[in-house]
Amino acid sequence: MRQFLLFLFIAQIACAQNTDPFPAPPNQKGLQVQMVDDALSLGIHHAGINVNLTALYDARSKPESGDFVFNQNYLASLDRQIKPLSDKGVLVYLILIAYPSKNPAIDAVVLHPGHRKDCKFSVGAVNTTNGYLEAVISLLAEYWSGAHPEHGRVWGWIIGNEVNSHFLWNNMGPVPLETAASEYEKAFRIMHLAIRRHSQNARTYLSSDHHWSSSMHNVSSLEATPGRDFLDTFARLVRKRGDFDWHVAWHPYPEDLGNPRAWADKTVTHDDGTNKVTFKNLEVLPAHLGQPELLFKNAPRHIILSEQGFHTLLTPEGEQLQAAAYAYAWEKIQTLPTVDAFIYHRHVDHAHEGGLRLGLWRNAPNSVADPYSKKLIYELFKTAGTPGWRTAADALLPVTGLKSWHQ
Repeated sequence: MRQFLLFLFIAQIACAQNTDPFPAPPNQKGLQVQMVDDALSLGIHHAGINVNLTALYDARSKPESGDFVFNQNYLASLDRQIKPLSDKGVLVYLILIAYPSKNPAIDAVVLHPGHRKDCKFSVGAVNTTNGYLEAVISLLAEYWSGAHPEHGRVWGWIIGNEVNSHFLWNNMGPVPLETAASEYEKAFRIMHLAIRRHSQNARTYLSSDHHWSSSMHNVSSLEATPGRDFLDTFARLVRKRGDFDWHVAWHPYPEDLGNPRAWADKTVTHDDGTNKVTFKNLEVLPAHLGQPELLFKNAPRHIILSEQGFHTLLTPEGEQLQAAAYAYAWEKIQTLPTVDAFIYHRHVDHAHEGGLRLGLWRNAPNSVADPYSKKLIYELFKTAGTPGWRTAADALLPVTGLKSWHQ
């Protein structure tokens, strides 16, 4: 009887699938939003919002019987971010991640069974064995599919964060590349299918850091893999198990996160053997995805840049360098037609980001991320995609030492 009710439920969902086409916004300007009103005043068209899958788990759940309860207060807080953005036509992308809760009973349900309990990590891989993942993503996908205007609309779903560095950002324990990609593919497929039941044209994205033929330093091959190898292995496994329309969320930080001079990266090259893919050689990524075996129905995968920012040095020219780096990056992506979005990180400097000051705003003294004052990059960001851009950007060209943005 229970199986019949589940079948009936899925059939009803399929009938209610939203068929709206994926929107075509005016340009790529986006932001990982902290302050909704300020983000709207900046004229963004894309917004990234983190969703903690662990925080959605309610302790009243009964996982042994497949009965899950979800945190309604957290859902309501997400509504307060998503709805005002989507009501103004901003494309919202949810970054689906599972932070460890420090509660062993919850983590046993939400996090991958192999996640390391003996070390510090930021994000765990998700558990695909007990039904929670499908249940929670089905809830979110239906909630923000367009069927409930009172909640707003989500168009993009970023599955995990920098999953090629899996000891830190997708922890499933020490495993080789093939296992890391296979476990991620299982989770990705569950999420993709759940989202697709409710929205025919929403997009799902694989998330990677800027490492390409290299991997994160000072860790073993069982803890991090080159982004290119992870991408190719994931793609091969998807083809083997049944291809679908996945896309890529890349993080093209400069080679040195503490140096905002994106145009001056010294170690990267413009071929497929480069160690990293940054803004300087970003064309390597769409070129790689243009290979026949990586196409989907003879079309290239879409690319969004879902997390990257430029550090503000505490020097007299620090703010100019940060703003010039944004101008350089904006000019670069205009030459790459499959890059749909440039979602800047961060809105406000964050005190717990390893000393990096990436924000459009400074944070208040002695605060973590309370907005305090705007930086030079703020007004430049505001002009991106407007008639004022050319003048504002060209004024920063001398900072780079380049003769033209095309150089």
